[in-house]
Amino acid sequence: MSDSVPEAGTGAVPAAVLEAEPTYDPAAPAPLNADRTPSGNADVDAQLGRLADTDHLATDGHVEVYEDVHRGLRDALTALDARPGPPAPPSQYQNRS
Repeated sequence: MSDSVPEAGTGAVPAAVLEAEPTYDPAAPAPLNADRTPSGNADVDAQLGRLADTDHLATDGHVEVYEDVHRGLRDALTALDARPGPPAPPSQYQNRS
């Protein structure tokens, strides 16, 4: 007999059947591949990097990540506002009497 044809009753399954391509599932998570340009602020960059977590989640899981990132960005902006700025220049008119 030929080596390329399995004998009847051996239970051999052709390799093509074993290596079947996975079917396309439009509901499966797909990477967004959004560019994330570094901002120069470590807190902001960490939050923007967190957006990559959505690449592995179904759409119904995106909301939680987006809300978390939004909260983190708000906190980073609040922290920037809370930092003291440079001292004000001295006034020329302090002792006008």
